[in-house]
This record gives sequence, structure tokens and C-alpha cells, in this order.
Amino acid sequence: MKTLYKKSDDLPKSEVPHIESMGEVERFSNEKLEQLKLIYAGTPNYKILNIFRELRTQLMQKQNKKNFVCMVSSLSHQGGASYMASNLASAFALDKSKTSLLIDANLYSPSLDSLVIGGAEVGITDYLSQRVSDIKDIVYATGIPRLRVIPLGGYSEGAAEYFSSERMLGFVEEVKARYPDRYIFIDAPPIVSSSEARILAEIVDMVLLVVPHGKVTTDLVSSAVDIVGQEKLAGLVYNN
Repeated sequence: MKTLYKKSDDLPKSEVPHIESMGEVERFSNEKLEQLKLIYAGTPNYKILNIFRELRTQLMQKQNKKNFVCMVSSLSHQGGASYMASNLASAFALDKSKTSLLIDANLYSPSLDSLVIGGAEVGITDYLSQRVSDIKDIVYATGIPRLRVIPLGGYSEGAAEYFSSERMLGFVEEVKARYPDRYIFIDAPPIVSSSEARILAEIVDMVLLVVPHGKVTTDLVSSAVDIVGQEKLAGLVYNN
């Protein structure tokens, strides 16, 4: 099976090369990054770049600088969760001492295939349905150094059951534990209207809620916070 993931995830931990020697395929140009609405070191809008850097700092402080699995979910469809998850993963990848992994679990609006160089053949749903047996076969290099992506895949029927399976729990634990410098972000469907997002919220370390400006009520925000719970709530980000 073809894989574009060039970091040696199939090696024992003691044999995995240093971050700076991670295999990359092709870097996106600044023009491509602008098109994808992704931050980078030379982002012209320095205010946006600093916002994501500050969010990076706050998330690390919340987890006492340990790596984590963070689910990003909006309060409504097309509310900005994918934008937020992608840019948070990009912000962590800007730090040469860290790597990030971005997982597409947004069944209703998958979008992360666009980050994969050369296209993606399989993804998280293929692994959970056991059509793919090895995690390394669903992890792809992107056009951003130190950022890897696991796309949704092509086998999303019954995904709610897959997400609640022991295989999903084991998957989350493995991708977090394998590399202590890896920070994982899951792009999830809206938390209030999606059973899949509620299931995922139970197995991640924390949840970041994206509140689209002018599109949701105060009651909806309160409902979302109640679903996540104060212990796992990383915060609310207002997206305008």
C-alpha cells in the first residue's frame, strides 16, 4: 500500500530519528498556505499569527507542557473548527522542538485531504473498520514541516460506533504515547448536534470549542460547555 508518511513511525522508539531529520516531501509555498488559510512564520497578518501562538502557549500551560490530544469542535456547522484545528496544528509545528498530528473526524465536512501531498488513499475510518491494520499506513506528510495528517478516509458508514470502540481508544493512546513531542488535534463535527463529537470528547484530554460570531445563542454555548464538562474544557474561541 502506498504511503507518503516518511517519518519512521514503524521504528522502535529508540531508533526513531531526531525531529529535525523527519522526512518531508514538498513544502507548500507561501501563496499556497495563504490559499489554504494557514499561518506560517512569515504570515503577513502578524496579529493572527500571534493569536495562534498565544493559544499554543495556553494549551501547553493547561497540560503542564506535556503532549496532549485536543478535540476542536464548533457550535454549528461551518463554524470554523477545521480552520482552528488546522492552524493550531500549524502553530505547534512552527516550533522545531515539536511535531503535530491533525486528525480529520468531521464526518459531515471533511477537509484535511487538501493538506496531503500527493493525495490520501485511506484514513481513520479505514483503520477503525480494520480495512487497514497499521496506523503508519493512514498517516501522511503534508506541505508543512513537522505536521502530519490522518484524513477521514473512505469508510465512514457506522463511524459513530467506530469512534466508541476499544480500537479508537487504543488508537488515541498510541498516537499520544509513541512520541512525547507530538501534539494531536482532532477536527470534530459540532458538539451539540453530533453524537460522534460527544463520543470523541470522552476519550481526548481536552476540548476547544469554537463559537462562530453571531450564529449561536447563549443557551447553545451553555449546552456545549455542559456536554464537554469543566474538567475537559480547554476554552472557548470566538471566530468572526
